[in-house]
Amino acid sequence: MHIIALANQKGGVGKTTTAASLAVGLTRQGKKVLLIDADAQGNLTQLLGWPQPDDLHPTLSTVMGKIIMDQPLTPQEGILHHTDGVDLMPANIELSAMEVTLVNTMSRETVLRQYLSTVQHDYDYAIVDCMPSLGMLTINALTAANSVIIPVQAHYLPAKGLEQLLKTVMRVKRQLNPSLEIGGILMTMVDKRTTLSRGVIDQIRAAYGGRVFRSEIPRSIRAAEISLENTSIFDHDKGGHAARAYENFTQEVLHLGIKAAQRAQREMGQPQRGKDAPVFHHGPSIPKVKGGLER
Repeated sequence: MHIIALANQKGGVGKTTTAASLAVGLTRQGKKVLLIDADAQGNLTQLLGWPQPDDLHPTLSTVMGKIIMDQPLTPQEGILHHTDGVDLMPANIELSAMEVTLVNTMSRETVLRQYLSTVQHDYDYAIVDCMPSLGMLTINALTAANSVIIPVQAHYLPAKGLEQLLKTVMRVKRQLNPSLEIGGILMTMVDKRTTLSRGVIDQIRAAYGGRVFRSEIPRSIRAAEISLENTSIFDHDKGGHAARAYENFTQEVLHLGIKAAQRAQREMGQPQRGKDAPVFHHGPSIPKVKGGLER
């Protein structure tokens, strides 16, 4: 199972919509996908059609609590099944208390990784929708992940926040999860009509080159409406600009993964698996971040 964390400490960058759309896109390609709502606000849970996440039990907080207490989990405990074919581990306000609990927990950074190991044979992909912060739950997601995808709104301040996030990713890679790779930076809420949007995109592509996905998610009211319709962008806006952009993005994730899997298997001296093997993206090295950990 390949684990992807979608992370950005800046809220409102389209992270949750991207997580749901990527999961459905991968499902449409025949993959089995588990979505993890790792945000106490439960926005992903609500977007997928459970409008009262605080009424749900068990949730991510429940299973993480059992991991901490070394209690057994029942198969598929807490996992909800969506009509689009994706599965969801929901979250609610109880996850806020889990953030506090983790502070005093042994091996606190690895609790989510331990949970995901219990379902690794059931899915091809797990996609973790992180909360808009760099707290302990986000560190858990990065410690568990094979790769991190960073949605960035095409505005100055969200782009500026990339530096801090990349420092955190490098620290987790160095200290907790050596296999963590930056899968890519995804430009979201793009409005090519504005000079600001075009300028920010040009700057990010100049700085991070091959780490930026070719696909760009346009600003779209249709994408914003899916949270009200409880449906995917592919059904709500068939043939629309946002749906095509997310379809292209899904293909990029699959294609980059296939190439990385083949490269990794060659390095390990193993025969290559089938062309659809889920994998992580190594890609070109990312430029050093000013003020970062690597000196």
